[in-house]
Amino acid sequence: MRDETAEQPAPLRSGLTTGSCATATSLAAARLLLAGATADAVEITLPKGKQVQMRLEFCRRVDDGAEAGTLKDAGDDPDVTHGALLYSRVRLRAEPGVDFKAGRGVGTVTRPGLVLGVGEPAINPVPRKMITDHLTRLATESGYHGGFEVTVNVENGEALALKTMNPRLGILGGLSILGTSGIVRPFSCAAYIASIHQGIDVAKTNGYLHIAACTGNASEDTMRRVYNLPEIALIEMGDFVGAVLKHLRKVPVDKLSICGGFGKISKLAAGHMDLHSRHSSIDLPQLAEWAAAIGADTALQQGIRDANTSQQALAMASAAGIALGDAVCLHALDFARSVVPAQVQVEVFAIDRQGGIVGHAGAFQ
Repeated sequence: MRDETAEQPAPLRSGLTTGSCATATSLAAARLLLAGATADAVEITLPKGKQVQMRLEFCRRVDDGAEAGTLKDAGDDPDVTHGALLYSRVRLRAEPGVDFKAGRGVGTVTRPGLVLGVGEPAINPVPRKMITDHLTRLATESGYHGGFEVTVNVENGEALALKTMNPRLGILGGLSILGTSGIVRPFSCAAYIASIHQGIDVAKTNGYLHIAACTGNASEDTMRRVYNLPEIALIEMGDFVGAVLKHLRKVPVDKLSICGGFGKISKLAAGHMDLHSRHSSIDLPQLAEWAAAIGADTALQQGIRDANTSQQALAMASAAGIALGDAVCLHALDFARSVVPAQVQVEVFAIDRQGGIVGHAGAFQ
């Protein structure tokens, strides 16, 4: 468990990716094999040239190889792998190069559409390059002409992976070893956005050209009920609708259904790409204007402006026979269409807290 957050604001602390952890532990284990050197820390170079020192939990010989481990430090980012023990086991082999294997707690790709092929260990390209570069440099320094077999492990990785999108993406058996810069930036949510992109890629590659981008469990259940979509076609976008809309410029599908709570859809209708309360807020005066455009009288408009929540505003409009949910969805639809390619058919659903549809715009078939 993490320490409690300090009451006084302070700069957020960055961390290091699982790719950096795998690089450090692979290097330490290989160095033990080639130079007989054990250490309690190891220095690695990140992709942009920064050098960082990483503490080791152990570095030891095992069977016909060696292994080293470190605790993943995600800094102040709410990462499911924070504090997890990541360890790499290295074995020397005659063939030059590096052969990667998924150990305990590291997943294997089982569906096409990801950057890695089916059957490959879920160790992404940048971590693979980082590990390969460091081991190649070590081999040159040591006068070693063979290669390495690197098996990356994450303790309890199978259980941790269930808290990620890996099962939906077809990455089974554990976590992915990730990172493009080597650094985890607090609340950047880069890994989440990357998972959204991967989800769209996997769905399209596997022939699912109608996808539903959902803000949470209730909206996913609604899309299952309406369209009976399989899990692979349900994109868990959370608050990052912009990540979906922008990615469809590169990887267009035939149809996109967007589904979320009324409040979040109202933010999309106002042109927000990030629906989290840190970055956007519900505009009650705007809701009042939209209600006025479809017949709300002056009293109702004022009531909407004075409402405590968007749900209260919606309830007042519904009681007066004003289809505010549909109007909000129509504005959200217009904004979404302005971002995605013209060939993508788009529709928007707004739901209440029980998953009931309170608004819709677009082709509902």
